[in-house]
Amino acid sequence: MDRRFPHLRQDFTASIVVFLVALPLCVGVAVASGVPAELGLITGIVGGLVTGLMRGSSLQVSGPAAGLTVLVFEAVQTFGLAALGVIVLAAGLLQLAMGALKLGRWFRAISVSVVEGMLAGIGFVLIAGQLYAAAGLEAPASGLDKLAGLPGALAEAVVSTEALTSLAVGAGTIVVMVLWKHMPERVRAVPGALAAVALATLTSLGFSLPVAEVEVQGLLDAVQLPGSESFAGIAGLSVVGTILAFTLIASAESLFSAAAVDRLHDGPRTQYDKELMAQGTGNAVCGLLGALPMTAVIVRSSANVQAGAKTKASRVLHGVWLLLFAALLPSALALIPLPALAGILLHAGWKLIPLRAIVTLWRGHRGEALILVATAVAIVTVNMFEGVLIGLALSVVKTAWDASHISLDVIDKGAGPVQAYLSGNATFLKLPKILDSLEDLPQDRPVQLDLSGLHHLDHACRTALENWAARHSSPGTDPVQLTEPVMAKATSG
Repeated sequence: MDRRFPHLRQDFTASIVVFLVALPLCVGVAVASGVPAELGLITGIVGGLVTGLMRGSSLQVSGPAAGLTVLVFEAVQTFGLAALGVIVLAAGLLQLAMGALKLGRWFRAISVSVVEGMLAGIGFVLIAGQLYAAAGLEAPASGLDKLAGLPGALAEAVVSTEALTSLAVGAGTIVVMVLWKHMPERVRAVPGALAAVALATLTSLGFSLPVAEVEVQGLLDAVQLPGSESFAGIAGLSVVGTILAFTLIASAESLFSAAAVDRLHDGPRTQYDKELMAQGTGNAVCGLLGALPMTAVIVRSSANVQAGAKTKASRVLHGVWLLLFAALLPSALALIPLPALAGILLHAGWKLIPLRAIVTLWRGHRGEALILVATAVAIVTVNMFEGVLIGLALSVVKTAWDASHISLDVIDKGAGPVQAYLSGNATFLKLPKILDSLEDLPQDRPVQLDLSGLHHLDHACRTALENWAARHSSPGTDPVQLTEPVMAKATSG
């Protein structure tokens, strides 16, 4: 057995750690998404037993993610819980298709600013929503309404003993999680989120606190197999937009997580197209079961690596432990206070906001920082899908603008020809600026226009420069001398 599974001991230990990390997150993400808690566990189980067995990234762990909470909540509120399975199934099939077409590696080309802006926007909406949940109040639907309603919710909570008690449980959960990393190493063997939930549960039971608790249906009762009526509305434009948003966000988050996990260990590197297909398969199965969508989750994945995992066996075993817990101890979920789960999600939402990245970008790349902030603001004020599209559009515009950087240097010695040097990338975006500068050159003296410093010269610019050169000089003045770009000479040679 040792020869066939040389790392079984390390993987077994790591699987226990990942299970303990995943358990409260699976339940918390499900409750925050407005679905039964068991659906979060089902997604975690599928992430271990299905995606965990497949090729791609050997050490990253998949399951329900805080990054999709806001989108799932919006989808359930708009289309109903019955439609969630169809949306997740369609997103999974799209991921499978993209993996088969070898598009996985292209997700690495998505601007990091857009992805971090997306996560920041999700974080803000998640925090706003969970503040209501921590107080035992019902949150408004839109992100902007959640933020605008916070002062009124606070005023309502201050005069309510039940709301203040609920807030105290949520705040206590956050405090335990923040301070847990300062505990002795032996104590930190228990994940902070699990310790915080356990302490909140014991406190709630011991003092009979008037706080809401998780509602339990049972694993099989929570499964929502998509019926024929669920597929009827899939062709609607809003549903298609939601499916695309699920696909884009889940794929980007998974593949960015894979890149981060690769930096944590010396084992085999991620095969991005296979990892995308593994995620697609997992989401397709989750969709068939009516469960939450999955992504690879950096919190669980880093815990897996740090616990000493060596192979994919650790993530498969963590799925086994989730299945055994859901099957044998479902009543234990009913003891968990909801404000404790809200505290976990508040902590997770805060970690989604890349404050250090914003500061770093602002110092060195202000354009990227503005894209990050604009994406986050658009997600909060509009919605998830359109916010991401706005971020992508801004990123494309910035890239096109940067790629069009060009400079014109003019040397006029007062006698002889005027020498003009163009360098950079000459594209139609900067054509008006180029022509305005060239028009200012004297027409009664010879001009030498040197294009050898250009890295790129598109057809529109070439035609415009040739037309300018043909008509620029006054009668009796030598025509403009054009020096071809080096790239053109290399091509023609």
